[in-house]
Amino acid sequence: MLKWIDVIKYADHGNPEPDQKLVKSDEDWRLQLSEEEYRVTRLKGTERAHSSEMCSLFEPGIYACICCGTLLFDGQEKFESGTGWPSFTQPLKENAVAYHADYAYGMKRIEALCNTCDAHLGHVFPDGPAPSGLRYCMNAVSLKKA
Repeated sequence: MLKWIDVIKYADHGNPEPDQKLVKSDEDWRLQLSEEEYRVTRLKGTERAHSSEMCSLFEPGIYACICCGTLLFDGQEKFESGTGWPSFTQPLKENAVAYHADYAYGMKRIEALCNTCDAHLGHVFPDGPAPSGLRYCMNAVSLKKA
């Protein structure tokens, strides 16, 4: 189980190796993704809070990256955070998500990316429920049910 100290370690010293790496041109991503999916995943955007019904759906299942299909989160790790974005306590596998320090907007946050294709997923915070204490605050548009 990942804890905040592990997330910080990865952000500061390098991420675990992904099972595979996918690289596409910007043009290929634009052809594959909707305008909103592209803005969020490739340009590090954020969707409007409470804009997706995924926030209130708590069905069993696996959530994958909208860009490459990498399996990222188990629905059993999803919880109601009250933030307006889908939230999870753990990734499906330790190497599914990559972490980078994000200093935008005058604060330090930890950005979460798909470790396979570098799609921006959202951010990780140390204010989630026990036992991990993690809250993976994800953009719904960056995820799809697998």
